[in-house]
Amino acid sequence: MRKRRLFSLTAAALAATLSFSAQAAKKDEFSVCWSLYAGWMPWGYSSTSGIIDKWAKKYDIAIEVVQLNDYVESINQYTAGQFDGCAMTNMDALTIPAAGGVDSTVLIASDYSNGNDGLLIKGEGKTLADIKGMQVNLVELSVSHYFLARALETAGLSERDIKVVNTSDADIVAAFSTPSVKAAAAWNPQLADMAAMPKVSKVFDSSNIPGEILDMMVVNTQTLKDNPALGKALIGAWFEIMDLMKAGNVEALSEMATASGTDLDGYKAQLATTKLFYTPKEALDFALSPELPRSMAKVAQFSFDHGILGEGASSPEAIGMSFAGDVVVGDTRNVKLRFDPTYIQLAADGKL
Repeated sequence: MRKRRLFSLTAAALAATLSFSAQAAKKDEFSVCWSLYAGWMPWGYSSTSGIIDKWAKKYDIAIEVVQLNDYVESINQYTAGQFDGCAMTNMDALTIPAAGGVDSTVLIASDYSNGNDGLLIKGEGKTLADIKGMQVNLVELSVSHYFLARALETAGLSERDIKVVNTSDADIVAAFSTPSVKAAAAWNPQLADMAAMPKVSKVFDSSNIPGEILDMMVVNTQTLKDNPALGKALIGAWFEIMDLMKAGNVEALSEMATASGTDLDGYKAQLATTKLFYTPKEALDFALSPELPRSMAKVAQFSFDHGILGEGASSPEAIGMSFAGDVVVGDTRNVKLRFDPTYIQLAADGKL
């Protein structure tokens, strides 16, 4: 899900500028994209089950839900205006579309990593403090990198105390199985494979920083403004599927498991370390939490420190992010990422 992207923000800004005029109008056909990950499987199920069609029909629109095999490419295509919405993490929403000049709205933060990301050190009984002076393999400039930085911070350490070794998610399991690699940060399912190796200590995981690594559905702000039916249909479909999952609907869960390349038990294991917001109230409480702006400020600081907040960014506040209650973090004149709970509120109030 979270492979780092190679994408020109200048090109993104140009593509965004060219696409705004086409998107900023009332229309009745839309497309959103997603890629394989435990928390996003419901989007695929919304299409195969017909649930998205049912909700779209309710609002006299049509919504195509498209699976893309490459997570990074899905965000790039959204940023270039080829999709009206896209499933992505909070850090990537900030550093790709927002940094590229595309004004985007977080329709819903649907879950957060609650153990899906972990930091491993070879050896029994190891602690986080043991990582000092070590090389740490991970996907550089990904959420794993952010996760590592936060882990170090909790131990009074910094990246100066370790050396990051860039390793793709496709190669990290094989790399960790070699004698030369002593520590690594990864996400599931690779994390589970690595943690199962003999004499390995998990010294930190994302449950230690709850609510900081978010999985979201992001839509173009102007498109949503001109077409509120899109937001209503997407949120309505999402929570209908959440009702099925919360009730343990075997048919729905099994279909999602198969689509994600595992069996029912395997998918349930992935969900166990994914904090899904099954009800509108849970999602709304999170969206209204004062912790959300504070977490995103940390993400902005990390992104600026690592040069991925966009060309010409002079500070972590270069890009404005708005939240419920008229809270803005960053430049109020350059708000490009909006956490808007409007449609979740409608669901919570039973008004969809």
